[in-house]
Amino acid sequence: MQQINWLKHAIVYSLDIRSFKDSNLDGLGDIYGLLSKFDYLIGLGINCVWIAPFYCTNQQDDGYDVIDYYAIDPRLGTMEDFGMLVAEAKAKDVKIILDLVVNHTSNAHPWFKMAIEQPDSLYHDYYIWKKQKPPNDKDDLVFKTVEDSNWEYEPSVSAYFYHTFYSHQPDLNVANPRVQAEIIRIIDFWMSKGIDGFRIDAVPHILRNKGDSYFVGDPYKLLEDWRSATLRHNAQAILVGEADVEPEEYSNFLNGRKLTGLFNFYLNNYTFLALATQKAVPLHRAIQRLPLMEGRRYLNFLRNHDELDLERLADDQRQQVFKQFAPKRSMIIYDRGIRRRLAPMVDNNGSRIKLAMSLLFTLPGIPVIRYGEEIGMGDDLNLPERRSVRTAMQWANQPNGGFSDAAPNYPLIRKGEFAYDRVNVADQLTDATSLLNVVKTMICIRQDKADLFGSGSFTLLRSSNDAVLAFGYRLADKLLVAVHNFSGQPQDATVMLLTKPSHLIAVLINKENTVVADKHFAIGLPGYGYSWLMMGV
Repeated sequence: MQQINWLKHAIVYSLDIRSFKDSNLDGLGDIYGLLSKFDYLIGLGINCVWIAPFYCTNQQDDGYDVIDYYAIDPRLGTMEDFGMLVAEAKAKDVKIILDLVVNHTSNAHPWFKMAIEQPDSLYHDYYIWKKQKPPNDKDDLVFKTVEDSNWEYEPSVSAYFYHTFYSHQPDLNVANPRVQAEIIRIIDFWMSKGIDGFRIDAVPHILRNKGDSYFVGDPYKLLEDWRSATLRHNAQAILVGEADVEPEEYSNFLNGRKLTGLFNFYLNNYTFLALATQKAVPLHRAIQRLPLMEGRRYLNFLRNHDELDLERLADDQRQQVFKQFAPKRSMIIYDRGIRRRLAPMVDNNGSRIKLAMSLLFTLPGIPVIRYGEEIGMGDDLNLPERRSVRTAMQWANQPNGGFSDAAPNYPLIRKGEFAYDRVNVADQLTDATSLLNVVKTMICIRQDKADLFGSGSFTLLRSSNDAVLAFGYRLADKLLVAVHNFSGQPQDATVMLLTKPSHLIAVLINKENTVVADKHFAIGLPGYGYSWLMMGV
């Protein structure tokens, strides 16, 4: 479908305006700050920017506690500023997508205030209520160890309201047609500003029955309605969803004219299992199970703005990942995830970080980079919960890391091996061997071979070594092969091909010892080594 052509060739950059760059000396990132760094994103090779919620908020959950869907947090800028950002993006052929946060609002939202002040009003049914707390009040608890129930008592109406996440975030009753109409209005409002689509937060939670609130008909039909609403404004608009579910459920979200793409939590989990065990087998098997539908409709990521949620793994597998990457209890969150960035998890091992980045740019789907990942930013475990991975962008070895010319009003890593004087954009730009320049090279090659990555026939290849993962993309007479060694020790492997290659055209990344023969090639890789090869077939 024409609408998704640009997405399957996208390099997505995820950022929060608050933590990216301050321009007005208030110590908080803002839209003008993002504009001032737009050329940096262009130079990196980014062609799609996903912006975290920047709506008016009660400032309790980094923007995910919305109090006004139709206004920008005044600390971050104005609607005119946002218009300038959209215009700049269009001039540079960069797509802008926003977070659509409609599973819940803040309890300070006017809808919720009206719901409790006037319980006979229409707004009361915008939320989900029960007079008595049900016995199974923890069945859908997401923030275990932080919240102790899905139901919070509201004394002013002598009833409990339902919340999937924090108790200050009451869930919207999306089964209510009036709420559905409100969501369409939100979509229409922001699409009219010239954006290119949305990332929808917590999609499976939005579409399930809660309490005594039941959908009439198929709740997934709402995804079609929302997609249609975006396409009325922009024929190439996209909807991508956050849906941490089993692969067999992906079709519920993608079939027909529903979501354009899904964030691939499943593959993310098994990538980290493979990294933890130093074996390619877990990831190889996960890819085999993954329904590789047409159009490369999965968005792959290493880390995002939340915890590394390991719910797709079995308990023993999750413990293996914890043992390697979260050996201290303070590194684990909600009993299921890791609240660290990639670089600290692998002890700042440059080879291992680059291996992971190579996987990000070669696995089937669309790569999503979290801001700072391209320079190997760290985390601050002294910050509460998920905020450990939401520190300010580190631009330079200068006061406040180049994030702000004033005292930062946002957490900034000042000490240790991940402090801004050791890890920053300016220093890495001048170092040809830096992670930043390696990532730029990967993106450049991926964009140059966009047709192969986007439209080539993907094939897992059989490797003779359990530590080495190999796969390829074939289009016409070209075959692009990526080979990754998950072991910290040098490994030799023989990789079987489906057809006899005519010759090795080029080594795109990392010229290792490679010998091509009849329907196979032999390769030697250093510890955590990887190579991208082009062959004629």
